[in-house]
Amino acid sequence: MNNNPILNWLKYQKEKGVSYIARSEGIERLFNDLKLLKLEIETCTRCPLYKVRNHAVFGEGPLNASLIIVGEAPGREEDIEGRPFCGPSGELLDRMLKAIHLSREEIFITSVVKCRPPQNRAPLSKEIKACIPYLETQIKSIRPKAILALGEVAGKALTKANLPVKELRGKIHPTDHGQIIVTYHPAYILRFSGSQQEKAIKKAAWEDLQLLEKVLSGD
Repeated sequence: MNNNPILNWLKYQKEKGVSYIARSEGIERLFNDLKLLKLEIETCTRCPLYKVRNHAVFGEGPLNASLIIVGEAPGREEDIEGRPFCGPSGELLDRMLKAIHLSREEIFITSVVKCRPPQNRAPLSKEIKACIPYLETQIKSIRPKAILALGEVAGKALTKANLPVKELRGKIHPTDHGQIIVTYHPAYILRFSGSQQEKAIKKAAWEDLQLLEKVLSGD
């Protein structure tokens, strides 16, 4: 997929059978706002991470997505390719989505922090503070029905609750800009592959995905 969200949105409409999109101030404003936001993110110097990045990762997906998935920050593969959730974590995310009959083409995927922290460390609070306005603007522009927060960084940032994932998951966190569901990050799940904890973590993540499916279906 191209990492230009506007081109992705147009491609998505074409795949859905839409042959004509009426010109409107609302659509033009959304396109222009996100164009400017993407440029701002790609040239951002709000925190020192800009000095070590290859790419700032804006995100990708249709602009009318009913679901936004939010990760922590780009990893090595994402930093190189300029796309969210590449490599093993992305492959697992794709399988998780397929389990509830979703694909990347239907979803906008981004992260709390847009630049890769060195050695894939967790983002610092000052880095999150510098970057969170970008995420908030993306969410307000796209206006999804639901937001899936992957991992502790995304869970805390979106719910504003200083709690671990195990206490944030398994429930709906209502907001003015979409209902938030928190679950384990794919990288965290992979970390426990083959361990005694793997079954319990996967079971919890599956329960969260089923909850997400209910929210999206309106049940």
